[in-house]
Amino acid sequence: MATDDLNAQAINGVINVSRHRPHPLSTVHDYTSWTSLTDQRWSARHLPPKKTTNLPKTEDLLELFRQQDENPLFCDKSTLLFPTFAQYLTDGFIRTRMPDAGEPEEVRLQNTSNHQIDMCPLYGRLPRQTEALRLRSENAGERGRLKSQLIEGEEFSPFLFDNGMLKEEFAVLDKPLGMDSTLGDTPSLEELRARIFAFGGDRTNAVPQIAMMNTLFLREHNRLAGEIEQNHPQWNDERVFQTARNTVIVLFIKIVVEEYINHISPRSLYRLDPSVAWDAPWNKPNWITTEFSLLYRWHSLVPNAITWNGHDCAVEKTFMNNKLLLDAGLRLAFTDISGQRAGRLGPFNTPDPLLGLEARAIDQGRLGELAPYTDYREYVSLPRPRHFDDVSRDVRVVDFLRNTYGRVEDVEFYVGLFAEDPVPNSPLPPLMLRMVGVDAFSQALTNPLLSKYVFKEDTFSAAGWKAIHNTSRLRDIVDRNTRFDPSGDLHIGLTLPDWEPVVEGNAREG
Repeated sequence: MATDDLNAQAINGVINVSRHRPHPLSTVHDYTSWTSLTDQRWSARHLPPKKTTNLPKTEDLLELFRQQDENPLFCDKSTLLFPTFAQYLTDGFIRTRMPDAGEPEEVRLQNTSNHQIDMCPLYGRLPRQTEALRLRSENAGERGRLKSQLIEGEEFSPFLFDNGMLKEEFAVLDKPLGMDSTLGDTPSLEELRARIFAFGGDRTNAVPQIAMMNTLFLREHNRLAGEIEQNHPQWNDERVFQTARNTVIVLFIKIVVEEYINHISPRSLYRLDPSVAWDAPWNKPNWITTEFSLLYRWHSLVPNAITWNGHDCAVEKTFMNNKLLLDAGLRLAFTDISGQRAGRLGPFNTPDPLLGLEARAIDQGRLGELAPYTDYREYVSLPRPRHFDDVSRDVRVVDFLRNTYGRVEDVEFYVGLFAEDPVPNSPLPPLMLRMVGVDAFSQALTNPLLSKYVFKEDTFSAAGWKAIHNTSRLRDIVDRNTRFDPSGDLHIGLTLPDWEPVVEGNAREG
């Protein structure tokens, strides 16, 4: 079978394990309505809501997630760049809306997503935000650029504040989440605020490794804009900007498929071939589901401490701390993050500072009345567990679930997702791997820029088209946008450099 056919067969096999969009339900009603079919402020649903009574207390369930003896378990395959990339990817389109003061709790079942991989952490969610981030100059050498500044000879986004005051030009941007939190005495909130970047996403300053990702794509956009302007001096600022933006979005999607999905897959065999989606029955308008917004809460992948520029920093001291990135510089930041092993995804491995996020996820699943874990296994063509030891081989997990729930049929979706054992040669457990695969392919390959009459050189220019074809991993973009010293070359990637796939004859996916 030809390589193209194998790739198409593999992608279709991943997507066809569940129903295709459009989903008949969303979180607005527990029945099909015009609103549920059209109002994308509400998250879609894979399965109908199911009310479950006598559930365990949320705080009791946190013991399944809590890291034991402050001694983390580490992943055999992934570097810390893997959860970094995953967070940056999902922050762009999984945007659960938290209620403002006086609003009902049900607002948490809404979202503010554009439902596309559109690089909104870089470009903003709304047109007026994109406008605020653009340089907007017709001067030669400046057309199509995003605003930036040079610090120690390196390009970064502008700062959001000036002497503690929000810059008026950035007032339309979404307020960075966590800005008003109590983050401890050192560094102080004022010190953190001074280095908050003017980014398109409200989550992009959350930790310095996410700011690192956005900085990389800022540089790539401006680099591409320079090449495009040089090749087309007659083009105005608007056309140069839009062409560079088109290219960056597709570059990112290509990395999603060829590095990220191949990393989570037990078999690295996927490549970006937009034609797979052109006539596929699953090529339908994107709509993020409430289940998808929950299954990406990968808090246990984050270790207790992260090394920045040769110094270990407790995870809670990294929150909104862009000084760590600025002191290291972009290339060292990427090699530092790639030089550290990610935590193991699953039970008994979430650091204490992140346990509150687990509680909010459990509560969100209950608010949305999500169907039980066993229903979702069946939905994606995995065997329905009949006993607790069908969920995990870990006796501690089995005992905890049995003592907490009593019946395996009552285990909640979020809890079951993280109770399972990882699939051999993947950092993910089976139900999560199936659901990530379905949505990753069916919502990435349907991007308008990949459609039959759009995915061609004219859309991206010769420079953009060349960049797309010369890119398959983050390392390619890092090399184009940082000072490269071959003598000190270090690993940059999602997969540990010494990882080798294991052969496990009795391994099971579910």
